[in-house]
Amino acid sequence: MKRFAIDIGGTFTDLVAFDEETGKISIMKLPTTLQDPSEGLLNCIKEINLLLSHYSLFVHGTTIGLNAYLQRKGAKVSLITTKGFKDVYEIGRTNRVEAYNLKYKKPKRIVPRRQIFTVPERMDFKGKVIESLDEKEVKKVIEQIGKEGIESVAICLLHSYANSSHEERMYKLIKERHPEIDVSLSSRIIREYREFERTSVTVLDAYIKPSIVKYLQHLENFFQ
Repeated sequence: MKRFAIDIGGTFTDLVAFDEETGKISIMKLPTTLQDPSEGLLNCIKEINLLLSHYSLFVHGTTIGLNAYLQRKGAKVSLITTKGFKDVYEIGRTNRVEAYNLKYKKPKRIVPRRQIFTVPERMDFKGKVIESLDEKEVKKVIEQIGKEGIESVAICLLHSYANSSHEERMYKLIKERHPEIDVSLSSRIIREYREFERTSVTVLDAYIKPSIVKYLQHLENFFQ
C-alpha cells in the first residue's frame, strides 16, 4: 500500500509519501503559493514524480480557512436573523476577558452591523411555529444583499435547531435569486441551543467557506 499526505501552511507546503512494501519515504517542501494554494500542492507532487494512480490513500491538511480568518481576508458576509434579535452577534456573552482593564475592547466582528438583516418569523424552543416566515420581507433582504455585493450569507434564526424549515426555505429563496452566493445555515452546522454560539460559528463558516470551496474545486479538477 502506498500513501501520501500534504499539509498547506501559510509559508510552506509539505508532502510526505510512504511505500509500505519498500519502506521508502519521500519528502518535499516548497513555498506555499498564496494566490492559489493548489499550485503549491501540485508542484510538490511533480517535484518527486508522484504517480497518483499508484497511491491508495491521500491525507490532506490545510490552514487556508484559519489564515483567511486571522488575516481578515475572508468573504464579504451578511448575517440574517429573526426580527428583534439583530444585536445577538454584537452583544455576545457580555463577558470581558480582561475584567479589570478599563481600556478593553472586544475584537472587531467579522460582520459589520450594517450587514446584519432581520426577517419576521418565530419558532418556540420546541420548534413550533409561532410566526410564519414573511417571504416578502425575505425577498427584500435578498435584493439588498445583492446590491451590497455580499459573497456569503450566514442564516441563524431563533430556535432553528428545533425546526429548520424557515432556514431551509430562506436558503432556497437566496439560491433562486443569487446562485453564486454561498449560504451557511446554523441548523446544518451547529444544531444546538445558545444563540450567540450558534450565530458566531455560522458566521465563521460563511466567512471562510468561499476560499475553501474555490481551493477544493481546483483540486477536484486536477484529480479528475
